[in-house]
Amino acid sequence: MTTASSFKKHFLLLGILTVAALFLNISLGSVGIPLDAIADVLLGGDSIKESWQFIITQYRLPKAITAMLCGSGLAVAGLLMQTLFRNPLAGPFVLGLSSGASLGVALLILGAGIAGGFLGTALVNPWSLVGASALGSFLVLLAVVVVTLRVKDTMAILIIGLMFGSVTSAVVAVLSYFSNAELLQKYIFWSFGSLGNVSWEGIGILAACCMTGMLWAIGKSKSLNALLLGENYAKSMGVHLKKNLLILVVITSLLAGSITAFAGPIAFVGLAVPHLTRQFFKTSNHLILLPAVMLFGSILMLLCDTVAQWPYSEWTLPINAITSLLGAPVVIWLLVRKKRLLF
Repeated sequence: MTTASSFKKHFLLLGILTVAALFLNISLGSVGIPLDAIADVLLGGDSIKESWQFIITQYRLPKAITAMLCGSGLAVAGLLMQTLFRNPLAGPFVLGLSSGASLGVALLILGAGIAGGFLGTALVNPWSLVGASALGSFLVLLAVVVVTLRVKDTMAILIIGLMFGSVTSAVVAVLSYFSNAELLQKYIFWSFGSLGNVSWEGIGILAACCMTGMLWAIGKSKSLNALLLGENYAKSMGVHLKKNLLILVVITSLLAGSITAFAGPIAFVGLAVPHLTRQFFKTSNHLILLPAVMLFGSILMLLCDTVAQWPYSEWTLPINAITSLLGAPVVIWLLVRKKRLLF
């Protein structure tokens, strides 16, 4: 059995790895920047090259912070969904939030194409894409909440969430079919996901949403632990199932919806990180797992972004492709190695 001292050592190791991944991410790119120069900027110094300082403060540091917020938020959302549905394949987008965001963006881009001219160009900008994505996710959330209030079976909610995702994906497919090549290309580029297009103002909003969701999730640790032992046991422990279900859906929607709005759909992080964390910590206690998945998610996303920005090259690969390429083998390896996932 893992002791408290072992947990402390694990968290210390994850903390060190997070700092190392952060410095590595900021250091590598089309232009290599020494680690001491990065430390100088982070500590408020101004003795390095002006070009390096601009690259760090205006591009790489915001991108790294976005990566950490997205990785930790998606990991927490994935853990909540896997616990709620007791399904190792449940992820943060199982309720159809990503598809709803995709539908909102697709409608915006297609509408801009129909408007044409100056109005069409004005409609498609970073903040309008964020708004359209957030609105799409919110509408799907409302539909899921209405269903949650009327359906008692959590598995039925899971299936209905998947159906919402299928319907919105079908509408997006129809819109894509009737779009011209230029509009379709804009939508595809958004669907690749991007961590480098978030301004400092956007990071502030994203951080507020993610921190609210993650702290709220930690506050529900006891209820989550009770749910692992079944709904009857949770009832005997005084857990209000309907209220608890609604809260977990809202937390997941807040995390996944805000991240998708600012960074686009990012796959596999929310699915793979909770499994990696359980294997590393050997516990199902959410008071331990929740902060652990935050650190694991941050590390994984920083490493994926480091690979995506293709060090010492002008190439930047889609972050969504990198997370899928790294995440899928991890899940396969866990299934083959353990034959069952720890719950």
